[in-house]
Amino acid sequence: MTAGRHAIVSGGGSGLGAAIAKALLQQGARVTVLGRQAAALEAVLAGDPQGQALVADVTERSGLDDALDRAAKTFGPPEIVVANAGAADSAPFDKVDRAHWDQMLAVNLTGVFNLFQATLPALRQAGWGRMIAVASTAGLKGYAYVAPYCAAKHGTVGLVRALAAETARDGVTVNAVCPGFAETPMLDRSIANIAKTTGRSEEEARQALLRTNPQGRFVQPEEVADAVLWLCGEHASAFTGQALSLSGGEVTP
Repeated sequence: MTAGRHAIVSGGGSGLGAAIAKALLQQGARVTVLGRQAAALEAVLAGDPQGQALVADVTERSGLDDALDRAAKTFGPPEIVVANAGAADSAPFDKVDRAHWDQMLAVNLTGVFNLFQATLPALRQAGWGRMIAVASTAGLKGYAYVAPYCAAKHGTVGLVRALAAETARDGVTVNAVCPGFAETPMLDRSIANIAKTTGRSEEEARQALLRTNPQGRFVQPEEVADAVLWLCGEHASAFTGQALSLSGGEVTP
């Protein structure tokens, strides 16, 4: 169901977004990767003619709309939309300032809203579409010291459920994938920050995060990409409005 279809992947320059973009390319999709660093985006595509890299910030709607217009001119209207762009930062709740709060919501929630709202008309017109938000187990439970991030990811899950109800008769499914701690550059930054703020070594911080997963390991980006491919498949058309936990049993909604 992905071969020949135009897929948009935001935050496609590294981590989960890069793995998802590569998996879609391998399945024959035409893939537009969006992000803020052109060199990183181009490296993910590795010269594949079925891919294109466009610089765009999902928090800036006008620039995003321009990038999506350019993407459609090359590969046609989008049919698969993966809202993956995100960021995480930590602080005790009483130390969170308004700038931190606004930044976490802008990237992790408003960015999903912007991308989904900009692309939904094309999916509805086609009568077929897959909209997938890369959320987090932080959208299904609470974690200490990341209240703004948790709030944004909970909002993303709520947005997915509401939009799925609106599009249920349009041939468009809307879902979230919610990984636990995944082996990505974002995880490396989180471990470094934990070590810096707690005085523990990075290895001690890593082990503390590993213990949150009952399988005793971090989720791999390719596992998240496989879940996205399944959601795009022909047998997933009844699966909508869901938040799929990929967490080794940490969260079982």
